This record gives sequence, structure tokens and C-alpha cells, in this order.
Amino acid sequence: MAGSKTVSASEFKAKCLDILDRVHTREFDRVVVTKRGVPVAVLVPPPPEVPEVQRLHGLLRGSVVVPPGLDLTEPIADETFAADEGELHR
Repeated sequence: MAGSKTVSASEFKAKCLDILDRVHTREFDRVVVTKRGVPVAVLVPPPPEVPEVQRLHGLLRGSVVVPPGLDLTEPIADETFAADEGELHR
């Protein structure tokens, strides 16, 4: 079971990477950093990603078909752009 820990700012500075590793592994569910006994920061692990969010990324991967020979970088406009003629606005 994860626990809570309170550390001084100087201890946090000296042991920062170790404390972050322990938060990452959920050894600590909360670390309170103090300066002169006054809390100035609270370090908590990020919430776990829910499976729905994980599935959402890349949801359409593989569903779009680009025909062979189609150059997606080829310009599609037939007319010139105002910027090509040195104009910013028309």
C-alpha cells in the first residue's frame, strides 16, 4: 500500500530522482515538499490512463487508403495565391 511522505526542500533537492522513482512505482501516493516546515508543493503520480483513452489514440489507423501514385504533397490549387504575388490580403 502506498504511503505519504513529507520532505524538506533541501532533502527533495538531494533525493529528487529517488523520490520521483518511488512515486512512479506508487511506493508513495503523495509527497509533500516543505520549506521551513510550510508545505510549498505536493507531488502525486499521474492518474492511470483508462483503456478507452488508450484505444482512442490510433483509432483510425489503417482505415485510410491512399491510392498508389497519389502524391499527397502535390499542390491542388490551380490559381495563384495572393502571397505568390507579394500581397498579404485581398
